[in-house]
Amino acid sequence: MQVLTDLNLLSQLEDEKREENYFFKAFLEGKNSEETDAQVFELNNNIAPQIDCTRCGNCCKSLMVNITEPEAADLSILLDLSITDLKDKYIETSLQGNMILNTIPCHFLKGTSCSIYEHRFKECREFPRLNRPGFTERLFSTLMHYGRCPIIFNVVEALKKATGFTSPTET
Repeated sequence: MQVLTDLNLLSQLEDEKREENYFFKAFLEGKNSEETDAQVFELNNNIAPQIDCTRCGNCCKSLMVNITEPEAADLSILLDLSITDLKDKYIETSLQGNMILNTIPCHFLKGTSCSIYEHRFKECREFPRLNRPGFTERLFSTLMHYGRCPIIFNVVEALKKATGFTSPTET
């Protein structure tokens, strides 16, 4: 399978496949979630190593990142800032009361790479979360990133083939 990584093409295909993905989401809801997870894990394990996220960085350009108190404390040490100065410079509180980075794109994105990669936040380390159980329960949010993340795009397209999905939009 050829892996697509061109972000302009992925964005275009996201628009073209929006209705198809709606039907795919409904199709997967009728499947066994453990079997779907196993398929996603296998596809992710095959596809993700083919994509160099440091050449993309699109998630860092477009996602809101939640930060925990321990992560903020670690970052303040790394950046040699007091926790108050760190929060003033980089963090705000969301409407839900969570700490989040105060800008999109991320302050720590340099070019297409993370300047604090070894110390990046848990949400960043786990994105796009295709190696975790509950894929079908997260499918709505996963599909929100379908045209932004080459890993998600390619895994979803491979999953369509692996499950025998046929789009009603193709008839």
